[in-house]
Amino acid sequence: MATLSKTRTICLDELGQLTAKTYPGSEWVLGKSRATFEADYGRRGKVWVHGAFEPATGEATFVLSSRRDSASHIQLLEKAIQTFPADRLLIIEDNLSTYHSRDTRNALAAWSEIQILFLPKYACWLNLIEPWWEQLKSLALKGHRFEAQTELETAFWNALDYWNQHRYSYRWKKKPQEQLPPWGDLGFSKVT
Repeated sequence: MATLSKTRTICLDELGQLTAKTYPGSEWVLGKSRATFEADYGRRGKVWVHGAFEPATGEATFVLSSRRDSASHIQLLEKAIQTFPADRLLIIEDNLSTYHSRDTRNALAAWSEIQILFLPKYACWLNLIEPWWEQLKSLALKGHRFEAQTELETAFWNALDYWNQHRYSYRWKKKPQEQLPPWGDLGFSKVT
C-alpha cells in the first residue's frame, strides 16, 4: 500500500466567464495598424473554469461549469481530494462569497482532511494559481475561434492534458528579504 504525503498545498480559484468567440493570437506587425480580425462578441455559449493547482508539482485539474456557484466549488473540492491524495490538504483561496457559503461550509465539515487558508482581500496575486491561469488561457484560447461552448470546453480539456504532461513547479522568484528595498530607501528609519 502506498503511503500518502502528510500535507499538500493546493491553490483554488475560478476563471471566467469565458465565451465561445475569437481569441486572437499574437502577430508581429511593423508600424501602427488596425486590428486584423473582425470584432466577435461571443454570444455562442459561456463557461466558468474552477481550477485546482499544486505549485510544488505543477499538477492541475479543474471543473467546467455554466456558472459560478457553491455547487461548482464543492465539485472542485471533491475533485481536488481525488486528484491530490494526501493525509491533509491545505487549500489556498481568495474570499469569494461562494467559498464562504452555507453549502460550502457544510461540505467542508465532512472533510476533516481539508484546511482552508483564505488570502487577505485585495491580495489575489499571492495565489500561485493566478500565473498558471495565463498559461492555461494561452494553451486553450490563443489564436482560436470557437463556434460553440463544446468546442471551448474541449480546448480547455486538451490544454489541461498538455499542461499535465509538460508541467513544472512554480516558485516565487524572489526570497522575502529581496521583496522590499532596504529601510533607508523607503524613507523610514529602522527602530532598534
